[in-house]
Amino acid sequence: MRGTCHCTRVSWTLDTTPKSVTACNCTICRRYGALWAYGHIGHDIHTVGDTTAYRRADGGALDFHFCPSCGCLTHYVATRPGDDGRHWTAVNLRMSEPGPISRLPIDHFDGLESFDDLPRDGRCVADMWF
Repeated sequence: MRGTCHCTRVSWTLDTTPKSVTACNCTICRRYGALWAYGHIGHDIHTVGDTTAYRRADGGALDFHFCPSCGCLTHYVATRPGDDGRHWTAVNLRMSEPGPISRLPIDHFDGLESFDDLPRDGRCVADMWF
């Protein structure tokens, strides 16, 4: 699976098609409107192109990567490696073509208050494109 920013200067590939996508309501994800799929940078997620990163001023745990030309949010990378030495990463599936992911179910994550996974509500990616 592949995604690109609008100007195509930044792209990502995900080695496997995800079984679902995640919509998060935290203070940053709700502003970005991203739909996330997960993996590890340099293992099953690969990026190409120069990006600009944003990290919260309080030393946030994630670097959010954007194309410096068109401004699209392409992915995020954990600032610290996990116990296995790999960096947790998510790609913004809104950068991919809609067809291959349109029927994937949406997992909702309450990143604002509880940090819990919420029950599925039956919606899929096609329901959130518009």
